[in-house]
Amino acid sequence: MEGQTKLSAGQIGILINARIKDMAMWLMEDFKYSLEEALDCVYNSELFEKLQDLETGLYYQSSGYNYELLKEEIKYGKVG
Repeated sequence: MEGQTKLSAGQIGILINARIKDMAMWLMEDFKYSLEEALDCVYNSELFEKLQDLETGLYYQSSGYNYELLKEEIKYGKVG
């Protein structure tokens, strides 16, 4: 979009890291995962790959939205 400020790579990285932190925290609360298990779940998910792909725009979505996608992947083995 013309005239819209674009985020820098560093800013996008901060958004992605915030999503990862929130999702790991919720996995620990909801599924009683350890920190290591929660991070392993996030980093080895299909969602993580999509979150890293800037074309998907998932980094712009809320942590809650991304967490719902992750729970769907955990339950069904895939995102969407």
